[in-house]
Amino acid sequence: MKAILEKYKFDGIWHFTDKSNIEPIVQNNGLHSLGELQRKGIAIPAPGGNQWSHDADALKGVQEYVHLAFLDDHPMLYAAKQDGRIKEPVWLKINSAILLGSGVKFTKEVSNKADVQLLTPEEAAQQIDFEVLFTYMDWKDPEIQARRRLALKSEILIPRHIPLNMILGKKNG
Repeated sequence: MKAILEKYKFDGIWHFTDKSNIEPIVQNNGLHSLGELQRKGIAIPAPGGNQWSHDADALKGVQEYVHLAFLDDHPMLYAAKQDGRIKEPVWLKINSAILLGSGVKFTKEVSNKADVQLLTPEEAAQQIDFEVLFTYMDWKDPEIQARRRLALKSEILIPRHIPLNMILGKKNG
């Protein structure tokens, strides 16, 4: 993953949440996985996932990870807004150095979807289309559009916790 960071020079990755969740994130020193939130008894005012997605996370074993996106454009935010779970979306920018930490996994699609495999950093470097994420291309080309739509679904899975000092900033979504 270090080679990907050096090649594409992106300094941040992204997590979407609702504005009402910012205070609990600060009070609890960062972002916690669903599993950690449950164990610690931390209530989140506006969870991004619904009960179905939480159940699917548990079934797939990804409830122990904080879910991030490479860009501030992930199809799950659209679904969360449509369902009314996220009313005032905020994107948190996370220091991309966290990608080099121990136990980080990746997926090519939404992580709790059936048959989606968890990838190691080495596998992700080979299988995720970083070129279409971080390089300017002809966005009018239907093939490029299809590649980008798929790449935007990829996820970064950070084990258990992202400390507050790794959050670089926020912007409205």
